[in-house]
Amino acid sequence: MKKKILIISGGISKEREISLETGKQVARELKKNGYLVKNCEPDNNLINSVKSFKPKIIFNALHGQFGEDGYIQSILENLKISYTHSGVIASAKAMNKEISKKIFIKNKILTPKYIKYSFDKSKVELNNLIKKKLNFPVVIKPINEGSSVNVFICKKNEIHKKLEKLKSYKEVLLEEFIPGREIQAAILGEKKLGAIELKPQRKFYDYEAKYNVKAKTKHIIPIKLNKKKYKELMKITLKAHNLLGCRGVSRSDFKFYKNKFYLLELNTQPGMTKLSLVPEISAYNGINFINLIKIILKDASTNK
Repeated sequence: MKKKILIISGGISKEREISLETGKQVARELKKNGYLVKNCEPDNNLINSVKSFKPKIIFNALHGQFGEDGYIQSILENLKISYTHSGVIASAKAMNKEISKKIFIKNKILTPKYIKYSFDKSKVELNNLIKKKLNFPVVIKPINEGSSVNVFICKKNEIHKKLEKLKSYKEVLLEEFIPGREIQAAILGEKKLGAIELKPQRKFYDYEAKYNVKAKTKHIIPIKLNKKKYKELMKITLKAHNLLGCRGVSRSDFKFYKNKFYLLELNTQPGMTKLSLVPEISAYNGINFINLIKIILKDASTNK
């Protein structure tokens, strides 16, 4: 009898299109390899879809809000069916950039300095605060978005204009800008999967650089680090994965500057599209796409 896998993708976050593409790619690969697969949206019909299809495992292909912040995970917990990727608490911690930063700082993982901002200061007050705590340029970002959605690097003369675009979030992070190399590293279960360096043609590795082929981001693997520094990178990556209580696959985003790794954030549900980094890192390390999916599914089957 074929093993039934229900894939949840789409959703209402700003990363909907990426989620649909992840779901499509995973479904195609599973079907090719003899699985019985059904794709569904996380809508009002979700519970009925689960009950009628009776999947062995749910593959969570959602990205962004409601998909990787603990919300859908809490629903899946109540259904008492194994699901992929991190659980409720780990997902919530990782998605909230302030909470995850506090955990990193407490555990001596280097991360850029930051200020939480609630749009409650005058332009002069804000400029003075940034000058005192961070300095320009500064990175502004929502506290709970993924895929670099609405992330901007701002000079002093443009920060207030950019902040206007983020007012709907009520609170944002203002973060110290760290120049240097863009490096991303992945964990699969308890395995240090590997790392990749990115050289975007754009200002930084933003949404367009991640998902638009025309952005021409250069992917470098293996990365040019000596053995000691590479070992240090993967040690930090596994430490962050475990500190947040992640399971399955996670990807950590770093800046490497002046011989130091700065952990920007950790993603509990990295993309699985043609341009996604985890499948590329995995393939380089001898694990093809279907085997990567199988490992993620196996991890889910042992965790409820």
